Amino acid sequence: MSGPQSASGQIEHEADLTDYIASGCKPKDQWRIGTEHEKFGFRLSDHSTLPYEGPAGVRALLEGMQRFGWQPVTEGGNVIALSMDGGAISLEPGGQFELSGAPLENLHQTCNEVNTHLKQVREVATGLGIGFLGLGFTPDWTRAQIPVMPKGRYGIMTNYMPKRGNHGIDMMYRSCTVQVNLDYSSEADMIRKFRVSLALQPLATALFANSPFTEGKPNGYLSFRSHVWTDTDPDRAGMVPFVFDAGFGFERYVQYALDVPMYFVYRQGKYIDASGQSFRDFLAGKLPALPGEKPTMGDWADHLTTLFPEVRMKKFLEMRGADGGPWRSLCALPALWVGLLYDQGALDAAWDLVKDWTAEERQALRDGVPKQALHTPFRGGTLQDVAQEALKIASSGLKARARIGSTGLDEQHYLDVLLETAATGRCPAEIMLEHYHGPWKGSVLPAYAEYAY
Repeated sequence: MSGPQSASGQIEHEADLTDYIASGCKPKDQWRIGTEHEKFGFRLSDHSTLPYEGPAGVRALLEGMQRFGWQPVTEGGNVIALSMDGGAISLEPGGQFELSGAPLENLHQTCNEVNTHLKQVREVATGLGIGFLGLGFTPDWTRAQIPVMPKGRYGIMTNYMPKRGNHGIDMMYRSCTVQVNLDYSSEADMIRKFRVSLALQPLATALFANSPFTEGKPNGYLSFRSHVWTDTDPDRAGMVPFVFDAGFGFERYVQYALDVPMYFVYRQGKYIDASGQSFRDFLAGKLPALPGEKPTMGDWADHLTTLFPEVRMKKFLEMRGADGGPWRSLCALPALWVGLLYDQGALDAAWDLVKDWTAEERQALRDGVPKQALHTPFRGGTLQDVAQEALKIASSGLKARARIGSTGLDEQHYLDVLLETAATGRCPAEIMLEHYHGPWKGSVLPAYAEYAY
């Protein structure tokens, strides 16, 4: 989850909110790729969770990472993030360690960034007796076993989440994801990319489904992380079907965001609880948490980070459907979406693939993939059929980009792991369940070795 945003300036008119998002438009030669991925830290000795303090804790890990040039970001005297060269390392509520990558030009740079980060993390973590796990949901930890990181916004969210759904706390403390952030050139380009990526977000969930265990047992899902989002907060999560309505654009998204209740306001290094209150009231100077005060653009930027639809817009689009996973899958998610969205021919072909899908069909896919992944029924076939077609389009888009890496290959090979998944129809969770019922002999503990970074 994000920290305080850096936008500045007063909001004079409601139209300024739309202008803020629209200011993200960039010419194609300035489009970048930003990859984020989360992972679970654990003690190598007993697979237990990491406290913030202590010789084998999260603070020690953050301090150790500074040997590579990362600069500390503090809150209340605690190091809660690191920054360097446009990238950041931050903490999720339960101590999940997140890389928010710098905006990069091609997938070769993105994959190199991921590999460099994981090598650095492993070097520091091994010396502290810490390991890291690439899954979408904790395999055996209970809620009570997971520590709370010292970040003010998380306390506010922890108190508010149970008022809106049964799984908000699970989302915060027991899940991990991998995301990619991509640019748009205009409002029309944003609309086409938003619609394509939203329709196909269940496909990403199915391809990356990797969370079949809860508290040491199979939970009946292939992506339990995805299921958790269906019962987290209906105000701010889901498939936002209005994106497909005539007249959708920046302004319509702003109206949606204004209707989502607030979590907090950040002032002088502290989070002020405004949970359930209205940003519209804030614009009018009538926010109960700060009576008489009006918001800054930084407040608006912060508010946008508290929306959690399957695709989220800030000054770029965030793809949010995938479970966290093993090392080799982390370059595959940006490859999927860059291939589909960053070449015009591929984007047009992807739109042709999804443009006649109904709202009911899109929702049925979203509802089906947590349990069925690529086996989810669709139009006389399954989502596996859609996956194979979408990956052909993505591969053609990467080929057309013709970005050649140091090995002489273009970006298409980053899709290999997904092509294998689509060909077999078996998502990562299904393979893990086969291990559980076979060589793992009914235990999830081998995952701490086989799915460690």
